[in-house]
Amino acid sequence: MTVSIALFTQDLRLHDNPVLHAAHTSAHQVVPLFVSDPAVESAGFATPNRQAFLSDCLADLDASLRAIGSRLTVRRGDAAEQTARLATETGASTVHVASGVTGFAHRREARLRKAFGDRLHVHDASVTVVPPGRITPVGRDHYAVFTPYHRAWQEAPRRTVLAAPGALRTPGGIRSDTLLVSGTASPGLPPGGESAGRARWRAWDVDAYADVHDDLAADDTSRLSPYLHFGCLSPTELVAHALRHDGEGARAFVRQLVWRDFHHQVLAARPDAARRDYRDHDDRRHHDEEEVEAWRQGRTGYPIVDAGMRQLAHEGWMHNRARLITASFLAKSLYQDWRIGAAHFLSLLVDGDVANNQLNWQWVAGTGTDTRPNRVLNPLRQADRYDPDGAYVRRWIPELAHLPGPAVHRPGLFAEGYPAPIIDPDTLTDRFRHGRP
Repeated sequence: MTVSIALFTQDLRLHDNPVLHAAHTSAHQVVPLFVSDPAVESAGFATPNRQAFLSDCLADLDASLRAIGSRLTVRRGDAAEQTARLATETGASTVHVASGVTGFAHRREARLRKAFGDRLHVHDASVTVVPPGRITPVGRDHYAVFTPYHRAWQEAPRRTVLAAPGALRTPGGIRSDTLLVSGTASPGLPPGGESAGRARWRAWDVDAYADVHDDLAADDTSRLSPYLHFGCLSPTELVAHALRHDGEGARAFVRQLVWRDFHHQVLAARPDAARRDYRDHDDRRHHDEEEVEAWRQGRTGYPIVDAGMRQLAHEGWMHNRARLITASFLAKSLYQDWRIGAAHFLSLLVDGDVANNQLNWQWVAGTGTDTRPNRVLNPLRQADRYDPDGAYVRRWIPELAHLPGPAVHRPGLFAEGYPAPIIDPDTLTDRFRHGRP
């Protein structure tokens, strides 16, 4: 009997999984494999929140596989080495894996290619809807501006959504390691796994998305980003479902998924953008560690900023509008290096994705793909617009809960125990304007 290995990475699901589908249809038996690579830990990406969520994902994936006659094998070590050992143990002739855009994913694929040669099959439409490099502007290797990319993306062909396998045969007697989870996760962390992701997706009303996605207090966004990051949900399936559903809300949701593809194709072409300015403006950045720590702790004296940072600490997740506000405050108003903020976000975000996190931070900082790099999001105006009654702030800052309505955004002398603003409201744009040549 022929045996194939399905190496799971950022595609921890049965539904619409090109890797699992190809392994299943090309061999008599399939070995579903996940490798916990110490290189992820040494690089600082195996944070408590993502480890806890990943543990849920793997347990759920194993349960789903057992329900169809298979099981998940977990190994610890270098991905290529562990996959090669398993291939020797099981007699597997082929390996299937999803492509990735990070430097780590490229190195993993190169080592796998060295070990397996043409027996390695890489699938490029698993993590994103449109693979990086599939659509490019004339004379360039990637799109640097979102709007023309969005137009091209809408015309690009998309693969068919694949059904989950109804049954899967796996060789017996395979050793499996235990995933090591360390550290304390955020208390409000959502449950991980495909089952939880699909349940959240089914319960969410996409019709209202266009009207409420920026409403901080309503908290009516999909909250699917962690499940997309770990591949518990397929972006291709989400887009196909939304386009069938149609409507303004569905189109607005799809646009957000296009942004995700956009950032992946930028990072694929410019991998150094994970740590270097995409567009260098020779900025003279300010640095004050006390200001940075106040920002991290949610004690800047700007309630809308502090509410976002406290939500991040408690849930390992933050509303997208709050991400923009908190990032702009650090990178533009305080004029600190965007990499400081990006690192803090990655330390807590359960959906912490290198492409989306780093390039969104660069967009806000004015070093990335924003066509208006000098825009500064005034936190007070943002609060008035996106949390007009102050309900979001009162939810996350209990010391301000007694202040009614929009008064909570400007507590002044009426907030005992809450800090004064660390920067004067009249100077919110000064550092940025003076620091940029």
